[in-house]
Amino acid sequence: MLDMGFIHDVRKLLAVLPQKRQSLFFSATMPPEIVRLAGSIVYKPVKIEVTPSASTVDIVNQYVYFIDRGNKNSLLLELLKDEKIKTALVFTRTKYGADKVVRVLKKKNITAEAIHGNKAQNARQKALSGFKAQTTRVLVATDIAARGIDVDDLEYVINFELPNISETYVHRIGRTGRAGAGGTAISFCDAEEKEYLKDIEKLITKKIKVVADHPFPLIDNNPVKTIKQQHNGRIPNKFGSAKTLIPDRRNHRRKA
Repeated sequence: MLDMGFIHDVRKLLAVLPQKRQSLFFSATMPPEIVRLAGSIVYKPVKIEVTPSASTVDIVNQYVYFIDRGNKNSLLLELLKDEKIKTALVFTRTKYGADKVVRVLKKKNITAEAIHGNKAQNARQKALSGFKAQTTRVLVATDIAARGIDVDDLEYVINFELPNISETYVHRIGRTGRAGAGGTAISFCDAEEKEYLKDIEKLITKKIKVVADHPFPLIDNNPVKTIKQQHNGRIPNKFGSAKTLIPDRRNHRRKA
């Protein structure tokens, strides 16, 4: 929500509020950026946690498929051949990625809709209503747009792309396995995302079960080199010199 521009409204409100006030700050996850923001808003805050941020519901079965990035669409289509998957919430890191997955699914006559920051509120509500009614089989969402999604008896969450913030993984798979119901969380992991997987497993203090027997096993075990890596942190300009520094993609947090 803050990444979508609401932080500017929050700061405008803080400027006109009295300095002496009582403030309550709520967040489903508390990554370092949110902790710093909370510290700038509240004075001597008291932190209350309902559950530890690293906890995952034991009743949720967690699986990871190692796969080349280019085969992720094919694996998703393969999994959706299983009629037991009546509905699935699929997560991507970007808005463009969400739209792309929806186009692939629709070409195969699988009902799918995307929700993200570029969608109007009524479009997001319509997509969510169709998903809850099971007229839409697959809902593809970015993390920010998925805030507040609460679907009864949601059995499958699929991480088409692993999040680059470990706490986000916990938040994603928490969409299933609610109120004592069972749930399954499936993650696709390409070579470049292995570092994200390590961070996630360190956070949740458990190993995620690897599914090795599938039609699209990981072949290219070397992460895709970024332009920065290819040119030792610099990219050449039109005159052949290399002066412009760019960030490593794995350390750059994409905005959904």
